Amino acid sequence: MLEALEAGRSYRTASLDAPDRDEQTLAESLGTDDPQFNHIEDRSVLAVALQRLSPRDQRILQLRFVDGLTQSEIAARLGVSQMQISRLLASSLQILRTSFDSATAEAAES
Repeated sequence: MLEALEAGRSYRTASLDAPDRDEQTLAESLGTDDPQFNHIEDRSVLAVALQRLSPRDQRILQLRFVDGLTQSEIAARLGVSQMQISRLLASSLQILRTSFDSATAEAAES
């Protein structure tokens, strides 16, 4: 009997703006977009772009942007000059920018 009563209520709709017993509307209780959701595509493009780099270039990017080392500290660690690290970083970042630009252009065409 209770199930039949509950089933009968499903034919009536409720307004999203109608307050419930707690004076909250259904619209207020619905979820929102996850702010990190937009970063998923960027991360997938980055993962593919990083694979295009050599292991050394990937390591330099990690030391610089993940570990927070300076170019001089990276150079000392790898046994090269700071100028070489600067050039390698610039080259790697250009490859990453090109990958993001290509992905953006492809997304715009879709």
